[in-house]
Amino acid sequence: MVSKAISEQLISYISSPAGNRRLLCQDFHCAGFVEGRKDAPVLDHYRVLGLLFKRCTLLLPTRERLKYIHKIISEISCFKLCGCPSPTQCLGLLCYGAFLKILTAGWDELECHRVYIFLCDLTNLPRKIQILVSSKPGSSYKLELRVRLFCRHVLLDHWTQRTDSAFWLSRLLKPWPMVNQARLLYIFFGPVSSIDGHISWLKMTQGLADENSLRGLADAVKLLYDTEAKEWTADDVISLVDELSVVPQEWLLENNARLLILSGNSICFTFMASKAVNGRTADLATLVVFLALVCEKDLYCMDWAVKMMQRICRVFSTQQERKTFLQNVENSFSRIVMDLLQSVISGQRNEEDSSFLNLFHLVNAQANFHKEILYMTLNS
Repeated sequence: MVSKAISEQLISYISSPAGNRRLLCQDFHCAGFVEGRKDAPVLDHYRVLGLLFKRCTLLLPTRERLKYIHKIISEISCFKLCGCPSPTQCLGLLCYGAFLKILTAGWDELECHRVYIFLCDLTNLPRKIQILVSSKPGSSYKLELRVRLFCRHVLLDHWTQRTDSAFWLSRLLKPWPMVNQARLLYIFFGPVSSIDGHISWLKMTQGLADENSLRGLADAVKLLYDTEAKEWTADDVISLVDELSVVPQEWLLENNARLLILSGNSICFTFMASKAVNGRTADLATLVVFLALVCEKDLYCMDWAVKMMQRICRVFSTQQERKTFLQNVENSFSRIVMDLLQSVISGQRNEEDSSFLNLFHLVNAQANFHKEILYMTLNS
């Protein structure tokens, strides 16, 4: 690491045809491929290779290190954003990400900024993102998938420190307006089709999403909200969540409520408190109902929903505002129950025939919600 002569010998060998054949393994399409697997031998190989490059280029300036590394690995087609013909069955980008993680571990933010700029220039990533955020969702589904896989596998998924994850996610999101940030967050972490891996744009607007479909988005929101993300304020994140809930169109309220629950107490409360402060009492009351419904369906403790409602009540400045809010909650329960009952009676059922089941869960949610309120009243 400190001998220029030995470093030059190593660099010379790595650059030679013999070094290329030995070191640049390209067994990325191995049998029994599992998306996102972290235990493939080829991944370990590129982690070790990243360490070798880190050591033998130690004496070079960052810019020169990056130029040299690009020169060596530029012929590996599976490391390119659009280079592999079957990206969903390829470990190439994961190997590239593992390589870069080891190479840049311990670098300061300025050097990592240079790495990001270098990768953007290399892949023309900003231009590709511009195409995605300015076109109709799903119209460039192949490019959406390519950008998702590149950003996740190369830049986002390998980090163990949350500060590193927040840094790279901020690099991808911060150059864009809030509405585009929400679109990108959905592209990176939103649900995908189990058949072809393409982004499921209608999942949130036309059907109910389970925890697995929302976990990635919730984790990303929590990452940006936490103190590790120095470039984000609480207002930024709440605005982002608000924008996210209308990507590509307004989400079903149950999906919105499930995302808030998965995002944690602080984000959920701050999001709801912002609605209270802005006078959106009716929307807030309906959201409380769907929080209770998700708690019932997903087997969360119902007293959490009641305590959240209590915290929101304290945001209102007058007793009359609190009474109006609670009345709106009760009216929302009644209205939504009646809407579902009407749907069951009229026979307007969807393909999954879930209207009656939703009504069953909602009635139970209402009963358990009020049971917790009675328990609290009795204990006080």
